[in-house]
Formats: sequence, structure tokens, C-alpha cells
Amino acid sequence: MTELDHLRARVAELEAEASAGRGPRHRVRSLVAAVLVVVGCLLVPLGVVAAWTADTVGDTDRYVATVAPLASHPDIQHAVANRVTSAVMDHLDLTDLLSGVAPAQRPLLEKALGALGGSLEDAVRAFVHDKAQAVAASDAFAGIWKDANRRVHSTMNKALTGSGGGAVRLDDGAVTLDVGPVVDQVKGRLVDDGMTVAGKIPELHTSITLLKSDDLDTYKTYFRLLQLAGTWLPLVAVILVAAGVLLAGRRRRALVTGALGVAAATALLGIALRIFRAAYLDALPAGVSPAAAGAVYDALTRFLHTTVRMVVALGVVIALAAWLTGPGRRARLVRRLWTSGIGAVRTTADGAGLRTGPVGPFVRRYRGWISWVLVGGALLAYLLWSYPTGWVVVGLGLALLFGLAVVEFLAAETGVEPGEGKGVRPGLGSE
Repeated sequence: MTELDHLRARVAELEAEASAGRGPRHRVRSLVAAVLVVVGCLLVPLGVVAAWTADTVGDTDRYVATVAPLASHPDIQHAVANRVTSAVMDHLDLTDLLSGVAPAQRPLLEKALGALGGSLEDAVRAFVHDKAQAVAASDAFAGIWKDANRRVHSTMNKALTGSGGGAVRLDDGAVTLDVGPVVDQVKGRLVDDGMTVAGKIPELHTSITLLKSDDLDTYKTYFRLLQLAGTWLPLVAVILVAAGVLLAGRRRRALVTGALGVAAATALLGIALRIFRAAYLDALPAGVSPAAAGAVYDALTRFLHTTVRMVVALGVVIALAAWLTGPGRRARLVRRLWTSGIGAVRTTADGAGLRTGPVGPFVRRYRGWISWVLVGGALLAYLLWSYPTGWVVVGLGLALLFGLAVVEFLAAETGVEPGEGKGVRPGLGSE
């Protein structure tokens, strides 16, 4: 048998082994891997929502920090001022208004009301609204808003998950917040400005609607399930995707597919949040301020949108890293350009008299270990970051890329044109 015949026989033997490996057992394994990856990708959006439910709804400090900025939101202040004005006007006797004012204070009140113009009722309503708007824009209201939301967090928890109780109540599918303390502040300002009859207004417990939906009782069942899932559901999703990647025959391709699948599924969640917002505001009943309801919705879902952008960025970064370190022709071309560019910079530095001394040989010897330490450091920074955003993920990726570039620069041999083999860092470029 000639050497050519021997090579042909060896090729036929290898092809037979490969065909045997692609038998029924291999197909079942690939199918299971694909199912695990798909299920994991589908669970990721639910995991994001579960993490939001456990974090924003289940944690008092986080919830208060989320809704506290709403106290300075113009739409919230306007809605509170309108509601307080209506409550005060419903209990204000206009016929006795001027007769009940002390003679010394009557000119001051007549001047204030006369400057507003219109009928007496319109003038008084505008006057009261100005005072209510001033209270809503004051630091006092910010304190009232923050303290009230801290006290009533358990009832907001009830509104979304079905447990708790407090000043925020679930009434016919509505989550309402008592703004009685604001009425007291407005009454005090009215009395100080000469409208002493406002002091006769009894203690009021009026409220504004934070959330309103006829299906809220249905939604709270799902929220309760997601709260119970908590942080376990995201972990299960990640484990399923990882198991599918490890079980797949082509792991690198499975990793790229899984990472992009996670990014795509999470991006769909972000789109769904935008669509639901528009549908929710469009379905609001009369009497509920769409602007204020939109502000509350945006505040409560801000963490969700941040997490969506973070997961999408993380999926894209992982997929890109897996592809770039693979054996594909385009990936090799990118790595060759990378090493050639760094090699050119190193050659220029050497020509300028820059020497690495003993650092160069050390880095060249332990380049693989150093590269993995940098990868581990980036991963640890991500895991220790309290609330990473999409920009945090991108920043960590760029920092890791810069660190690997420095390693490549220090490891480059002087006077040697970098080849493709040097472009693949040991331990990072293998299949």
C-alpha cells in the first residue's frame, strides 16, 4: 500500500468516526442542549421582572429611593395641587367667606382675590390652587411624600403582591395615596393670608391615584408569584443556558447563540414595557391624571429598563468575545489585525528607545495566566457592582480589552513580526 493509499484510508476512518459521532445519541444530545438554551432564554425576561419585584417592591429602602424623586416631578405636584384644591373647595363656605374675615384682614383678602379676577368662586379656587401648588413645590411636601411612602410601603406591596396594609390602599383596582397632610399645610397658609374661614375646614383625608387598572387584581397574582421566585429565577435561567452550552457539541457556537438569545429576549421585554405603558395610560379612567400616572409608572419601572439595557449589553459582549476568540476565518482576521497593530506600536516604541526590561519576558511567559486574571477581575467587578447598568458592562468590557492590549504589547517579542499564533492568547483562543 502506497503512502497515498494509507492517507486515504486514514481519512476514511476519521470520516467514519465523525459519522458515528453524529448518530442518534449525538442528535438527542444536541436537541436537549437546544431546548435548555431556548428555555433559559425565555426565562431570562421573567427573571428580570422577578428581580425587580423582589428588589423594588420587596425592599422598603429601595422602594422609597425609587419614588422619592417623584415629589419634585411637575406632573405629580400639579396632580396633588388639583386634588387638594378640590377637597378644600368642597368644604369651603363661600357665602360666609368675607363675613367671617376679621375687619383688619379683610382688605388683604379682597386685594388678593380681586387680583385674580373672575367670579368669587373662580377667584377663591385660583387662590387656593396657588397655595396648594406652593405647598406641593415646597420642601415640606418632599418630606411628606417620602415619609408617607416609607410608612405605606407594606400596602404598596399589598397592591402588587396581595400582602400588607397601610395608607396606600387597593380600592377597585386603584392604588391611592392619602395627601391629607398637604391639605393641612394649605389650610395653614390660607389662614395666614387672611382666609380665616379655612380654619373651620375639618380634617380631610383626600387621596391621589398612583396606579389604576381594572385588571390590577389579576396582575397582583402574577406579581406575587414573581416575588416568591425572587432572585432564584434569574439564577435558574443562567444555569439552564450554561447547561445547554456545556451539553452542546459545538460549545462556542452554542455560547454565541445563547448569549444573543438572552439579549434578544430581554430586548423584547423592554419593548413590551413601552407598549404596555402606552396601553395603560390610554385605558386610564376619567379623573386620573395621565401625566402623573405616567411619571409613577416610569419611576417604578426605571430599574426594569436599566436591567434590560444591562442584560442586552452583557449578552452582546459575551457573544462578541466568544466569537472573536473562535477559530472562524473572520475572527482570525480580526485577531491578526489586533496583534499586527499592537506589534507595530511595540516596534515604534522600541525604535524610540522604550524597553520593557525583565517585565517583557515575564509577561510573555505567563501571558495566559495574566489574561485569565484580567478576565476574572472584570467578572468579579461586575458581580460586586450593586446595580450594574449597560454602560457599566460596556465600560468593564473596554477596560478588559485595554488590559489585554497592554499584556499583548508587553509580551510582543522585539524584532519579530507577530503572526497569527501569537494573536491567540493561551487559554482564551482554543475551541
